[in-house]
Amino acid sequence: MIPSFHEDLDILEVKERPCSHFPPHLHRSMEFIYVTKGSLEVGTGTDLFHMEKGDLALIFPNLIHHFQVFEKDSRCIAMLAAPSYFGSYEDVLVDQRPEIPVIQSKDLHQDVLYVLSALDHCDQRDHNYPTQHRDTLSHAWIQVILSRCLPLMNLQPREDFRNQDLVSKVVTYVATNFRQSLTLPQVADAVGISQFSLSRFFSRTFHQNFNHYINSVRLEHASALLVDSKDPITEILLDCGFQSQATFNRAFQNYYHMTPRQYRQSRR
Repeated sequence: MIPSFHEDLDILEVKERPCSHFPPHLHRSMEFIYVTKGSLEVGTGTDLFHMEKGDLALIFPNLIHHFQVFEKDSRCIAMLAAPSYFGSYEDVLVDQRPEIPVIQSKDLHQDVLYVLSALDHCDQRDHNYPTQHRDTLSHAWIQVILSRCLPLMNLQPREDFRNQDLVSKVVTYVATNFRQSLTLPQVADAVGISQFSLSRFFSRTFHQNFNHYINSVRLEHASALLVDSKDPITEILLDCGFQSQATFNRAFQNYYHMTPRQYRQSRR
């Protein structure tokens, strides 16, 4: 799941949603995944970790990760906390990573379960609740989760892990350059392989073709701007790397099954 908001904004996004496949990606936000039904596979780097109902995964910022689902109707609470929520844990989250990102349900502290329940039921856009109090409470809740979960994890320096494999190179390059015009030969040259090998790599590893992956990254960022900004749609599509409104509208309709304008209205 790519963050659906500007990561430089002070925003916590919480969604109860179906678990779904998602190709390797990274972002500067902290991501929390709590399985409420079924199961989920979380991949970080070349490792895959199984999650059952009640398990919680903590995905540290700027770590490449992906999701796979093999059980029908699985659901989860997905949270994305912008860097402003890291607080005193910023150095730990940036410089280290957990050997195993999943905490099993039997090991979760009751404080964490309370916070997850509260966040799931809290309407953060409720204008009857003072914004200042709501924001302060959200920051405190994330700190509670981190304070209870990080001591349970075997944290290692990031340099001890492989971070220059092909998946890392491709995901990092696309995340950095998706706003520009990207072609298969260009990305292949940047990561040091032939375009034939890169095309085969996308089919085998990302389970989609090159253009579909690039569009998915751009559309996730576009959906963020539609909800969390007042920018005109024409400005958003250009900022996300689309060259024309017709191309953007067609891709958006295929991906979200509604127009960009309908999406903005429905989320607000």
